Amino acid sequence: MTRTPDDDGTAAPGDVAPTGVAPARATKVSVATLATMVVGSMVGAGVFSLPQRFAEETGVVGALIAWAVAGTGMLMLAFVFQDLAVRKPQLDAGVYAYAKAGFGEYLGFFSAFGYWASACVGNVTYWVLIMSTVGALVPALGAGDTVTAVAASTVGLWLFFFLIRRGVREATSLNRVVTIAKVVPILVFVLLTAFALDPAVLVANLRGADFSGSLFDQVRGTMLVTVFVFLGVEGANVYSRHARRREDVGRATVLGFLSVFAVFASVTIVSYGILPASELAGLRQPSMAGVLEAAVGGWGSAFVSVGLVVSVLGAYLAWTLMAAEVLFVAAKDDDMPRFLRGVNTADVPVPALLLTALTAQTFLLVTLLSQNAFDFALNLTSSLALVPYLLAAGYAFKLARSPERPRGGVLRRDLVVGALATLYTAFLLFAAGLTYLLVSFVVYAPATVLFVMARREQGRRLFSPREVVILVVSLVGAVVGVVALVAGWIHL
Repeated sequence: MTRTPDDDGTAAPGDVAPTGVAPARATKVSVATLATMVVGSMVGAGVFSLPQRFAEETGVVGALIAWAVAGTGMLMLAFVFQDLAVRKPQLDAGVYAYAKAGFGEYLGFFSAFGYWASACVGNVTYWVLIMSTVGALVPALGAGDTVTAVAASTVGLWLFFFLIRRGVREATSLNRVVTIAKVVPILVFVLLTAFALDPAVLVANLRGADFSGSLFDQVRGTMLVTVFVFLGVEGANVYSRHARRREDVGRATVLGFLSVFAVFASVTIVSYGILPASELAGLRQPSMAGVLEAAVGGWGSAFVSVGLVVSVLGAYLAWTLMAAEVLFVAAKDDDMPRFLRGVNTADVPVPALLLTALTAQTFLLVTLLSQNAFDFALNLTSSLALVPYLLAAGYAFKLARSPERPRGGVLRRDLVVGALATLYTAFLLFAAGLTYLLVSFVVYAPATVLFVMARREQGRRLFSPREVVILVVSLVGAVVGVVALVAGWIHL
């Protein structure tokens, strides 16, 4: 409930402003802070799982090809977000706004919801990995998927909710410190393992373990992992309403991407020089801990574990901020129910933040039913993000071919970037496979309830003929997904 301002006319900290009313002073952040939001979003749970996840799919050759494909594709996406931030400065919350501008309100709504849901599930991976890490010392936590682990994760989830509720400035300032603190252990890991690398082991791992699939299949098997670790490349765009200058958004995006790409590829390749691929594939998560332990001894595992906790908590902070921001901006644009427009005097969209926490809590409980909680959450996070990415890339390609497009070399560059980004994200949908595509439909389809609520609040027609087609496709996909889960054709 909204409290009245204090007698001096200023609202007390934590008060919620009336729905749709922004606070008097909006928080503005620098390019450095935006860049740390990008790095903080991408450097999280995924990087600590890379040695094991890659080794169970492919060897050094396949890993190099996979990083070349993923790096090129995600760089194209980074360029897409950089260009759109400058060419369409009126579009806030990046991924969602671009989908709506390019393909209509309903697909824009799905993009907003999918991106937000992906962030919520991604936050669950962070808690699972933290509990799995501590589980090496506390058996009751298991691999992060026991009742005790879920209970402990729940406590952490709500502590962060109250921290972020205090204010955007405090949260982003903390994120900058945490980002620096968590990158250092990863860089130390790369240096130590590079020094301890055995060339003979690296050569023996060129083809990896005995894989039955082709090199293409091996590379394809790594794609969801690369998507997961690169999620957050659009972080500066999502947070763009707080940027001091629009140009800062694009600079932060490319700077953040190039930094983490070098780190991720290095972590993967140097690990192949420490242990045989078959042993890497059998490591407990976080597998970086097992690699460094093999390289330098028992203290290496403890070092990585501490770094992981700092890293994951920082990523959780950044992703929770971005997830709430997407719901807030979508509600301001009348694509989400009006109750999500509320902000407090600290410029925090509290209702959107609360819904984000509740949804993460729900997915956290679902991990109790999955066969492998971490892999399930990681793959579902990546799958849910693919549609928003595809729509954003498609909008950039569409814009490059529109009458308002620039001419000359800029036009050719925009067409190439838009086309490559679109092809890459379409390939990722294929690489994701049928299981997570159907599970994504199960998540997407019920979200239409929020879309209907927003349309009714505005007294508008619920669906246009084109939107009815999209609705039917999503519902059919959801029904097939539910049937497949119940019949045991696919598994969580």
